[in-house]
Amino acid sequence: MHRSFIRHTSLILAFSASFILSQAHAQSFGDLATELQARQVAPPVQETPSNTNWQQGTYGPVMNGKPMLSAEQIKPFGAELFTGGFRGVRADGLNPQYKILPGDQVTLRVWGAVDIDRILPVDAQGNIFIPTIGPVQVMGSSHSQLDGIVRAAVRKVYPDNVSVYTNLQGVQPVAVFVTGFVNKPGRYAGVPSDSILYFIDQASGVDDQLGSYRRIRLQRQGETIAELDLYQFILQGQLGHSQLQNGDTIIVESRGPVVTVQGDVGRPYHYELHPKQQQNQLVGQAITELTQLNAGVSHALIRGSRVDGPVASYLPLAEFANAKLNNGDEVLFIADQHEQQIVVQLEGEFMGQSHFVLPRNVTLQQLLNIIPIEPMLTDFENISLRRKSVAERQKQSLEDSLRRLETTYLGAPSSTAEESAIRIREAELISQFVAKARQVEPNGRLVVAHEGEIVDLRLQDGDIITIPPRTDAVLISGEVYIPQSVVFVPGKTAMDYIRGAGGFSQHADKKRILVVRQNGEVRSADEVGLRPGDEILVLPAVSTKNLQLASTMTQILYQIAVATKVALDL
Repeated sequence: MHRSFIRHTSLILAFSASFILSQAHAQSFGDLATELQARQVAPPVQETPSNTNWQQGTYGPVMNGKPMLSAEQIKPFGAELFTGGFRGVRADGLNPQYKILPGDQVTLRVWGAVDIDRILPVDAQGNIFIPTIGPVQVMGSSHSQLDGIVRAAVRKVYPDNVSVYTNLQGVQPVAVFVTGFVNKPGRYAGVPSDSILYFIDQASGVDDQLGSYRRIRLQRQGETIAELDLYQFILQGQLGHSQLQNGDTIIVESRGPVVTVQGDVGRPYHYELHPKQQQNQLVGQAITELTQLNAGVSHALIRGSRVDGPVASYLPLAEFANAKLNNGDEVLFIADQHEQQIVVQLEGEFMGQSHFVLPRNVTLQQLLNIIPIEPMLTDFENISLRRKSVAERQKQSLEDSLRRLETTYLGAPSSTAEESAIRIREAELISQFVAKARQVEPNGRLVVAHEGEIVDLRLQDGDIITIPPRTDAVLISGEVYIPQSVVFVPGKTAMDYIRGAGGFSQHADKKRILVVRQNGEVRSADEVGLRPGDEILVLPAVSTKNLQLASTMTQILYQIAVATKVALDL
């Protein structure tokens, strides 16, 4: 990888000269890094507002970590309809649109010129018989029309001084057959105004493997009076059919052509195509109209079988709309777009915006060139970078180390009772240690500055660049009695600071003292001199007499300290 460096001396000179000339005016890294300017780096990147919606990484045929599901794991679209929800609430049949049928009962009260107080049944001819008035046809009338029909009939005989009140007291229950490809075919009771969804739910729903959600017939006396498509109800809330009658039959037909959809979609489903569409006319547009595609979807991968064998084609979304599909095809929607821009973030001591939208090939130094800073407030020697991919590798490396620790020591055999007791104590120690270590979240810190030089690496989407403030403090943490932050004093050693913090705790490993720089670099305290902003980190000692186990756990503690700047408490 090509790298370029900013010399420590040139930065110091540039910062000092610029600061004298500008007094208190802010400067950029570009003003200070004269050596890079001489090499004709790329022109400054235009600043972009920070409220940019961006995504991690590059999408492609590999589904960004999303596992592919087998056909058995995917449900038919609409399968969630029949989970008992339509059984819980029953209609009473007394809504204004209810159509009166034989067997219903009507309460009639008439007073004034004549007194009548009766409950009148609707007979087989659809009439109610009112004394002194005669039969009145009400079958087929709606509940809301009943009062007007009866009132008109009464006033034909008693035109004056008469008042009429009617009410539909109860409705005749109906029994409806549910058959075809349902889970529990049978004869189910309800009222005429119940929806067919109520009866199919009574039959435990459509058979997921064999039944159709788009081909349902309502049959009466051997004739089909309605054809229903449940997709219209799911997507548009439409499910129109006539009022049910006793002896009606609901038939769920066999499933039609099905296309399986997954990938960059809201949820994978088996979609059944419309029954009126012949198999040789199935095209991709029918699928895109049903599927909720994720943002950024650009291509569709079609896989299936034809007469001459298996086929596969990879099409842009526009071409997929007219692509012919067959029963059993699988469509994988993919956001296969290579982003031409990345988004990076700044944190720490700087001036101006914190988020930048940049071309993909921009390097760290090219970005730093345009960042305004106050030279006396910014610790430019200790710039660092946090990267998601580094954090993931740190987490995986730690997990591998913990797994090796468990495999090596938890399954070791014992030959004597005394050795067995030792193994038990070691196992408890290891289990507690592993449980704590697995809760650690690495920060993904990437060291890009060393001894005054900054590696000019290429930036990645999601990088967070830390420009630390200049500080005069030293932090002492880990296994000391009084963790604290104190003023840096030139010439003082790590041991001097540790004694000032109360000395080592009883759990400290006095041979494991680390110095953590502001740029994320971790060094042994006996290898480097201290600088302002450093953290002195005292690691804990492993309480076991097994030297090999102690060595392994110590290495993991060091690994955790590097990845998190934390001394894990044992």
